[in-house]
Amino acid sequence: MTPHNRASKADIAPVVLAPGDPLRAKLVAEHFLEDARLVTDVRNILGYTGVYKNMPVSVLSTGMGGPSVGIYSYELFTDYGVNAIIRIGTCGGLQPSIEVGDLVAAMTASTDSNWAHQYNLKGSYSPVCDANLLLRAMAIAKKLEIPMHAGMVFSSDLFSSYNALGEDSWQAWARMGALAQDMETYALYSTAAWTKKHALSLLTMTDSCVTGQGFGDEMRTVGLYPMIEVALQVASEVR
Repeated sequence: MTPHNRASKADIAPVVLAPGDPLRAKLVAEHFLEDARLVTDVRNILGYTGVYKNMPVSVLSTGMGGPSVGIYSYELFTDYGVNAIIRIGTCGGLQPSIEVGDLVAAMTASTDSNWAHQYNLKGSYSPVCDANLLLRAMAIAKKLEIPMHAGMVFSSDLFSSYNALGEDSWQAWARMGALAQDMETYALYSTAAWTKKHALSLLTMTDSCVTGQGFGDEMRTVGLYPMIEVALQVASEVR
């Protein structure tokens, strides 16, 4: 156990789905996994382990923001021997070609955070996803006819809607090709690289910074189901 996770090492599967929202972890456990059981609830950060297509899969909330996902992913990789983490999150769309409800697979992440200063690198660091996880996710999404875009995301310490600079906070990143904005991918990918493990960030575009369109209240749960299905199928194929 760690200060943030009361599960035993045997309670956690080799592949973990990682939503930010604890209630999304509960949703995955109750609606998608067989024989799911609660394995940790420290600070109301819920974690479950169950079975999907005869394979053990865990789902653990990571909270909001880079520092939070950094804590939980680091402990999963180092203390629990987890091999791969698949983030299942939401994002704001930065490109007009991305429709509300589309999936974004983060090939790499840029950031306004100083997260990478801890590695004492003599330059700017651009972390990337695990290529095998990405290719599997893209193939599964294509088979299921789920729209998916792959490219760079912008992981910000600032929630775009609350940024004092407004549009100026994301337009420059969109100009440089960022598909979407979230808060966690950069820290997750950096932690996976440091621990020599594997990670993929799958995001559902719930609100477009470009068009102002977004999910209604009723879609903020069921609208995430396609992303969850893709992530679970990927998890069932890798160990």
